[in-house]
This record gives sequence, structure tokens and C-alpha cells, in this order.
Amino acid sequence: MGLYKSYRENPMYKYLILLAVASAMGFQGWRTLFNNFAVDVAGVNSVEIGILQSVREIPGFLTFFVIYLLLIFAEHRFAALSVILLGIGVTLSGMFPSFHGLLFTIVVMSVGFHFFETCNQSLSLQYFQGDRVPQVLAKLKSIGALTNVSVGAFIWIVSKYLQLHAIFYIIGAVVIVLGFYALTRNPVDHTLPVQQKKLILKKKYWLFYTLNFLAGARRQIFVVFAVFILVEKYHFSVGHITTLFVINNIITYFLSPYVGRAINKFGERTMLSIEYGGLIIIFLCYALIENKDVASGLYIVNNFFFSFSIAINSFFRKYAEPQDIAPSMGVGFAINHISAVILPVVGGVLWTIDWRIPFVGGAAIAVCSLFFTQYIKQHELKYKLVK
Repeated sequence: MGLYKSYRENPMYKYLILLAVASAMGFQGWRTLFNNFAVDVAGVNSVEIGILQSVREIPGFLTFFVIYLLLIFAEHRFAALSVILLGIGVTLSGMFPSFHGLLFTIVVMSVGFHFFETCNQSLSLQYFQGDRVPQVLAKLKSIGALTNVSVGAFIWIVSKYLQLHAIFYIIGAVVIVLGFYALTRNPVDHTLPVQQKKLILKKKYWLFYTLNFLAGARRQIFVVFAVFILVEKYHFSVGHITTLFVINNIITYFLSPYVGRAINKFGERTMLSIEYGGLIIIFLCYALIENKDVASGLYIVNNFFFSFSIAINSFFRKYAEPQDIAPSMGVGFAINHISAVILPVVGGVLWTIDWRIPFVGGAAIAVCSLFFTQYIKQHELKYKLVK
């Protein structure tokens, strides 16, 4: 393929947009409905919620197996197949309103979601370079946010007329159709370096691994307990939760492109330092200020900082060897989920002692992240992957 004046002209960009929309639709739909479905319909408690969320993260821990599956499947096709599996998992979620039923469906959904995200990050870094990397990653996040808003609005409207399980069926079916459509596309550039088809774990990537581990821990505190406190402690309805998701994603849609530009202008270290400094304050406020309106505000601000995390992959792309990208994304994603498998269960137990403990732990994790971020050097692009 020749030189593209804009990343938007690259067929892989359009392909990733299609799958990112399908993935966001499935996962956001599932996430919006899950807590209310689990608590109100399946009747699970805080410990069981923690177990379910830990099980959900196990496929993320196993994403390093993706590199071996790519011996069989082309990476772009495997990404589409993963989205189809995600859609199947979402569809099945509404069929089994019990703790054990949710255990099964959450695994199916999660395998599809996590395997797609690994391929999504890998293909993004393989097909784009330099200052295009933060722009593409930010744009994908922005498009995902717009999709989330649409899904949130859909759920908010139909939840007044349909039961939760029926909404699972509708969203899952649409995701499956989009995944099959993607299988008919072929955005591959055969001039790019061939990716290694073996596990890669190199000492020079230690900081990338460390930041991924800590980011996984921070993410779980937010995903599991920042939402659970709104439902379990402050008794927010599915309508309230959906409204917050919509607000979050409207903000993400408009601000993510600016975050990408800021990473190019100020560098990854600066942006990640701002993120983790802000998170220290946010998590401490969760623990110290007992007010539902404050908790809602913190949830919105916390979500905004998620866009900053693309700086971790942007930083890695600047010094990674071209053939290491696909296997390193699998390893990085797996490391990101080591803490994610453990934290929800541990946090669920600690919640029964004092609901503040998980948030104090989140502040401590943010302190560690801020410390290691200072080791980032503002690298110039070392390896080029496209013309």
C-alpha cells in the first residue's frame, strides 16, 4: 500500500472502526445492564459480584494465547470472530438469571471482548506510526464513546417497555451481525513486517509491563466498585446508571481527540502523571465523602481519565521492535489482567468489612503508578512500520 495523507484513508482504520463500534455496543450494553440484572433479577450479593467480576477478567489474563491462535487465523479475521463471540455472550446473558448462569455467560462474553481488544491494540500499532498512533487510539476511543452513548440512550428508552433479558437479546444480535459483516472485509497490508508467532517477554519492555499491571488494578477498582457503590449503597436504578454512562461517553467523545493531541504535544510521561495525580484525589474522595451526588461526580471525572491510558501504548510503540508488537500486546494485556483477576474477589470481601477499603487501595495503586511513570523517557520514534 502507498503513502496515506491521513490515517483515515487507511483501510485498516475503517475496519477497526467497524469492529470497535460492534465491541463497544456489546460490552457497553452488557455493562450497563449487568449490575441491575445481577442484583435485581439474579439476586447476587457483593461477594458474588466480586467473584463474577474476577471470572470476567480471567480471559483477559489468558490473552497471551492469542499469539498461538494467530498461527491458525489471520489477525484481522480473528478480531472479527472475537466480536462475534462477544455478541453470543451478550445474547446468552439474558437467558440465565442466576449466579451460576452468569458465571457461564460472563466467560463467553469476556473471551470475545478481551481477545478482540488484544487484536485491536496490536493492529492499531502495526498499521500506524509516529504522531498518528495517539490520534488513531484516541479516535477509536472517541468512536467507541459515541457508540456507548447510542447504546445508553437505547437502553434508557427501551428499559421502560422491555425486560432486561430482552434487551440483552437485541444488543447481542446486532453485534453478531456486525462481526459477520467484518469477515467479508480485507484491509490487510502485506508489506508490513511479519509478526512473531511466539511469546515475547523482554527485559527492555519492563516499564510497559509494570504500567499495564498497575493500570489493570486501577481499572478494576473503578469498573467494579465505583459502579457497585452507586447501585448497592445509593440504590441507583438502571435509568440512573445509564444516564451516567451517557454523560461519561459524551465527554469522552468530545475530549479524547484532544487527549491524543496533548500526548503528541506534552509527551506520555506528563499526561500519565496528570492522570495518576488526579486519581489519587478521586479515590480518596470516594472513601472520605459519603454523598451520592459527589459519588456521581467522581464517577464522571474518573471515567474521563481513562482516555489518558492510551499513552501507555503510545509510549511502547515508540521503542518496540516492529515484529514484537502483536505478541507484546498479548503479554501486556495478560499482565494488565493479573491484578484484575484477584482484586474483585479480595475487594468484595473487604467491602463487607468496610466499603471504603477498596477506594483507599485504589489511591495507593495510583501512587505507585505515578512513581513508575517518572521512568518514561520522551522517546523519539525508533522503528517505522509504514511508509
